[in-house]
Amino acid sequence: MSGDTHPWLAASTAKVETLIEALPWMQQYHDEIIVVKFGGNAMVESELIEAFAQDIAFLRYAGIKPVVVHGGGPHISRMLDRFGIESEFRAGYRYTSAEAIEVVRMVLGGQVARELVSAINDVAPVATGTSGEDAGLFQAQRKTTDASGKPIDLGHVGEIVAVNPQVVSADIAAGRIPVVSTIASDIDAPRKALNINADRAAAALAVALGARKLVMLTDVEGLYRNWPDRSSLISSISAEELRPMVPNLESGMIPKVQACLEAVDGGVSRATIIDGRVAHSTLLEIFTTDGFGTEVMP
Repeated sequence: MSGDTHPWLAASTAKVETLIEALPWMQQYHDEIIVVKFGGNAMVESELIEAFAQDIAFLRYAGIKPVVVHGGGPHISRMLDRFGIESEFRAGYRYTSAEAIEVVRMVLGGQVARELVSAINDVAPVATGTSGEDAGLFQAQRKTTDASGKPIDLGHVGEIVAVNPQVVSADIAAGRIPVVSTIASDIDAPRKALNINADRAAAALAVALGARKLVMLTDVEGLYRNWPDRSSLISSISAEELRPMVPNLESGMIPKVQACLEAVDGGVSRATIIDGRVAHSTLLEIFTTDGFGTEVMP
């Protein structure tokens, strides 16, 4: 027999090495809850949706308890355009009129959730959809100030004031994968809904569930120290160092960074912002030594 290595053996050895690299992380996160916020352009590209569904199924079969929290910005914008309702963003949040909140409610719970649940169930038939209005999961009050404390009118946009994770915990205990829509009940008008930021909702749920990790998919590589200098991408940063940076960030990044801080302040050991435009970015972040994106630590 020749001493030359067969090509198939080299390829198979590389696969084994990848699995071995993942082993410590599988041990670390075994039987732990990981909350994954799904959003951005990954939600509208079929290949990225399929890759994300495979990632979540992999986590489940690897002995981890994934919880998916989703927004629906691109879908909501498209539907608002169809109804002739103007979209406007203020301080990183979508201004939500009385007309718009009904569209948001319909799109998140009736379209985006169903598409995502179906994609995951095609790989691992245990996903189930839950609205933030269900069983008092997310309760909110209207948001009236921006990140710097200045008054702001955002319409039917809420800040979460209470989380009751019982309905999600029941799904986890039953071995299911909860897929949570970020709409909340208005505690001042219980039959009305409020549009809540998906990043902040994911953080609040991660804290309430005692999750080990929060992973947030977005449309950038991570957090930059000196945007738009792409070489200034931050791999890891402490909450103490990150906090004073918040007021100077791009408006769209502020809710994501606030979510990371709220998560680690609430006991979640790690919160990471990753590039959802890269297929299987969730697995790259969780199961590789180098990780992916920007990790925020307590």
